[in-house]
Amino acid sequence: MEEKRFRKNDNGFICANCGHEVEPLGYTSRNHCPVCLCSLHLDVNPGDRLSDCGGIMDPIGAETDPKKGYIIIHKCRKCGAVRRNKAAHEAKNQPDDMDKLIALTVKEYK
Repeated sequence: MEEKRFRKNDNGFICANCGHEVEPLGYTSRNHCPVCLCSLHLDVNPGDRLSDCGGIMDPIGAETDPKKGYIIIHKCRKCGAVRRNKAAHEAKNQPDDMDKLIALTVKEYK
């Protein structure tokens, strides 16, 4: 039997980039700050907390997906890893900053 690559890990946290207190979403894993959109490089696969990097991941771009909505592209300051994460712009609890998401969609990222 194949193991799932996604593990729900919906804990609140203090953003390592801006210090904002981030609350759990309640329905899926929240992995980035809704204010500055930064994340931490903690996972190999979503929610597993198996990465030993721990670097701050900056939002470098965003794409729209017809089924998932906005997808934020993060790049790790420490190791350079690039990851894609679903935005929480429609969350009832601390939605992502929509203006920042839209601005990221026009940004050229590498």
